[in-house]
Amino acid sequence: MNFDEVRRTLPGLGLSFIVAVIAKFLGTLVPSLGAATIAILLGILLGNTIFKQSFLNIGTKFSESRLLEYSVVLLGFTVTFQTIKSLGISGITYIVLMMVTIILSAYAIGRKLGFGEKMSLMFAGGNAVCGTSAIGAIAPAIDAKDDEKGQIITLVNLLGTVMMLVLPFLGMAIFGDNLIANSALLGGTLQSVAQVVAGASFINEKTIEYSMIFKIMRIILLVVVVYIFERKVNSNKKTTTKKAKGFKLPIPWYVLLFLIFCLLNSVVSLPIGFKTGAHFFSGWFETTALAAIGLRLDFRKFIKEGPRFLIYGISVGVVQTIAAIVYITILHIG
Repeated sequence: MNFDEVRRTLPGLGLSFIVAVIAKFLGTLVPSLGAATIAILLGILLGNTIFKQSFLNIGTKFSESRLLEYSVVLLGFTVTFQTIKSLGISGITYIVLMMVTIILSAYAIGRKLGFGEKMSLMFAGGNAVCGTSAIGAIAPAIDAKDDEKGQIITLVNLLGTVMMLVLPFLGMAIFGDNLIANSALLGGTLQSVAQVVAGASFINEKTIEYSMIFKIMRIILLVVVVYIFERKVNSNKKTTTKKAKGFKLPIPWYVLLFLIFCLLNSVVSLPIGFKTGAHFFSGWFETTALAAIGLRLDFRKFIKEGPRFLIYGISVGVVQTIAAIVYITILHIG
């Protein structure tokens, strides 16, 4: 990042950090609500009233994406493979069933509503795996157009935002304080890493940790989804033009580092101070990122998209939610 990029990033980053500081302070006064929840709610309020200036976008985007990725990396120092193992075969089965259900239903609903194959595949992949990141990986593999990609990214983010605000409370109403069940609901359905963290923050810090484990299981399978989608699109073509591709990690870099540090934490006894430091910085990165998510949430986008897009999003969201509740119950997760 050069000096000019730093200069343009600082205003939005600084604002996100200030909101996070305020949220941390208010969190000590209202511990039942918590700093993370306050950060996103305060960000939504300020972002839709006072801080709507476009020059803030670069910094808030950096805060939303990069800081949360750094938070996920540091989370690897606080989680072990023994923790992941505790989810058991039922947890892995749940994730696979959810991904298959979401992909098939999102694709079928999209085609029924008149969306093209590539748009339906991008929406299916974005919902099944990791939102914008998945769409970014799927789009070039299936030669999707930029305008189609932009429309689907907007729709996935809109759906994810609604589900992020609804599912934590729905989960607590159905599963009570069951940590694993609530974590499976959020980690198995919400679209982006940011939305998983934000949604889980409405419950408690432990839910964030376990929700991310379910989420990371989905992200690891991204390479499989991209491969299948690419084969499907190419199989429908009479001729396929091979493109020269450079080396690309099969999963996002922060997930790879999370797994490496998780492995390290599982086989080596790390100093307590090291883990405490990782937890401290991870918490600040997370709260700042959540403040940025709130600041970037533009309610005007909810009414900008046409009814067909909204029907598509709502339909898939309902299927995801019902499927998650049914699978969690049948598999006795939690």
